[in-house]
Amino acid sequence: ASFFFICIYLHIGRGLRYGSYMFKETWNIGVILLLLVMATAFVGYVLPWGQMSFWGATVITNLLSAIPYLGESLVQWIWGGFAVDNPTLTRFFTFHFMFPFFIAGMSIIHLLFLHKTGSNNPTGIPSDQDKVS
Repeated sequence: ASFFFICIYLHIGRGLRYGSYMFKETWNIGVILLLLVMATAFVGYVLPWGQMSFWGATVITNLLSAIPYLGESLVQWIWGGFAVDNPTLTRFFTFHFMFPFFIAGMSIIHLLFLHKTGSNNPTGIPSDQDKVS
């Protein structure tokens, strides 16, 4: 998992170096992908802690409830209330199972936007190199 994140950070660094952030749709989908991967890793990391997952869920609940105007509604929607117990762990497990499917879908969208705009080809390799003329 750590090496996967290193690869993601290298991919982001490459995008920053070669100006890929100029492709707004592709870049924003990539940011959403990063957040989804981080969320998946977090709920998968907290899940096996047993009692500590209650602590993790409590921290998330407190952070969400601190968001102005939306906090309480978010807590009600995500956890079903302010009580952190076994249903919370079930939600963590459900999120950890579902997020990879969301990540796969977002990856396809990321590639579709990239296909629409094309990459910035920093190495300068001709795209028709294999073309017989």
